[in-house]
Amino acid sequence: MAAPRFAQQLNAQIGNELAAHHQYLACAIHYDALTMPRMAAFFYAQALEERGHAMMMVQYLLDTDHDVAIPAVEAPVSSFEDVVAPVALALDQERRVSEQVNGLLRTAREEGDFASEQFMQWFIKEQVEEVATMSDLLAVVTRNRDDIEDVEEYVAREQRAAGEDPTAPRQAGV
Repeated sequence: MAAPRFAQQLNAQIGNELAAHHQYLACAIHYDALTMPRMAAFFYAQALEERGHAMMMVQYLLDTDHDVAIPAVEAPVSSFEDVVAPVALALDQERRVSEQVNGLLRTAREEGDFASEQFMQWFIKEQVEEVATMSDLLAVVTRNRDDIEDVEEYVAREQRAAGEDPTAPRQAGV
């Protein structure tokens, strides 16, 4: 069974992951409206990934006999001034999520909750990848803000689907 303090914080993180899901949907819709299908597809996929993270956390709480309490989430930012703004927001969001994930790992360690610490290791690795991806994308979008075809080409070339990660925690409902 997970430490109660860890479980409480993990429930809050489920809300953070679902808020990230909503935010990425808003980013995807922004790019869809600009007829940037590759950027839209990238952010739609990111949204599903964030939902998946939330569902991994739900499954972990269920597996460790804790109640799951889905918190409310605020409405996402849905109006952006240009093609750069959603990616800048996404990078800030990923950095914030990295801090949240690190905090969860810290709590697990403080509580001597080795199973929860092990569970969080995958998320630590995932956040390193997410911050790197968004950092690179922000550099490209900033450099090519006036040439969206170059942005679309970059996404098509660099953001190929990696496939399922066999080390990822199981998602509830899958």
